[in-house]
Amino acid sequence: MAVKDLSIEFCGIRCENPFFLASSPISSNYEMVSRALDAGWGGLVFKTVGFFVANEVSPRFDQLKKEGRSFIGFKNLEQTSEKGLEENLLEMEKIKRDFPDKILIASIMGQSEEEWNQLAKLMTGVGVDIIECNFSCPQMADNKLGADVGQNPELVKSYTEAVVAGTDLPVLAKMTPNLGSMIPPALAAIEGGARGLAAINTIKSITSVDIEKMAPAPVINGKSSVSGYSGKAIKPIALRFIYELASYPDLYNVPVSGIGGIETWQDALEFILLGARNVQVGTAVMQYGYRIIEDMISGLSYYLASNGFESLEKLLGLALDNIVSADKLDRNFILYPEIDQKKCIGCGRCYISCRDGGHQAISWSKVRQPVVIEEKCVGCHLCNHVCPSGAIKTGKMVFKKDLDLKEDII
Repeated sequence: MAVKDLSIEFCGIRCENPFFLASSPISSNYEMVSRALDAGWGGLVFKTVGFFVANEVSPRFDQLKKEGRSFIGFKNLEQTSEKGLEENLLEMEKIKRDFPDKILIASIMGQSEEEWNQLAKLMTGVGVDIIECNFSCPQMADNKLGADVGQNPELVKSYTEAVVAGTDLPVLAKMTPNLGSMIPPALAAIEGGARGLAAINTIKSITSVDIEKMAPAPVINGKSSVSGYSGKAIKPIALRFIYELASYPDLYNVPVSGIGGIETWQDALEFILLGARNVQVGTAVMQYGYRIIEDMISGLSYYLASNGFESLEKLLGLALDNIVSADKLDRNFILYPEIDQKKCIGCGRCYISCRDGGHQAISWSKVRQPVVIEEKCVGCHLCNHVCPSGAIKTGKMVFKKDLDLKEDII
């Protein structure tokens, strides 16, 4: 099957595909970026630059694994670029010179309106395509930097205005998830002149505590800090924020770049279905390398072709109308689980979970076979989610009125 055209417009600029490297160690120099772009990535967000030069710690990472597999959650103490601004400008200039058809987004971070404005002018002079304002890095110690700025709509607006005043390029505001609602700072950014939004950045976290050293990981000379959490584990949180941005009336038609836990083309598609026009990938590359772009391109291309979609534009936001408030969900029926005894391995997981965490609706026979007790079953499907062998699936639907039950009302 021929590869479908995956191009999509973002902030008035055509992108050959929606897959971008996120601002992180994976996009911090020409040598790395050139290999990624040769592999097929549509563009990148260069690691955040500014007048501040980071002095990093060692070690700087921690992770959460599931049963010895690749990590599902990743903590980092990375700050902005460790290189000087002049060196970074030369690197970006070289990237744009050698890859003119790829999209180069410069991530910047200042400590005052003057710095933000000057950085915008410098990025424009280098020839980048878009400027992303990093209002969201969670491990910057100064309250004029990173996530502390992103929680302050007044600062977001004034810094965005300073950037917009220094460039004729599209400006993105990168939002922090370390707040209850992203809407106030997002609106402030748009009022300040931003053309689009990027969400989410990493989440403030403590991933683990070393019980011998009595300090959180990673332990640096006996100490550690709260810092950013990324990886597959944050995708549900990222999707929630993307939905809220894309569905908020005053943010309709504002382009959104989706970030957070994207590892596969299916992950990327979920962000697109909730309104993201492109996606930024970071932690997955740190695990699997730039080569994952091959699967992302081929998988999304196959999905378009096999489902009859002519372009990514046709998929944009298709899932938004199917998200409603909890009081509007249909509560008139029960979907019973169905157990395939041929697939059942007799482990008892469904029985134990239902007995201790559900509605005691599974009986356990002497021959180690679980049986659903329909009189007690409420159709929660906890059993389905704990079954390790795929023996439990959705079975018959029964309307509550036929069971002579009172309809649940919120």
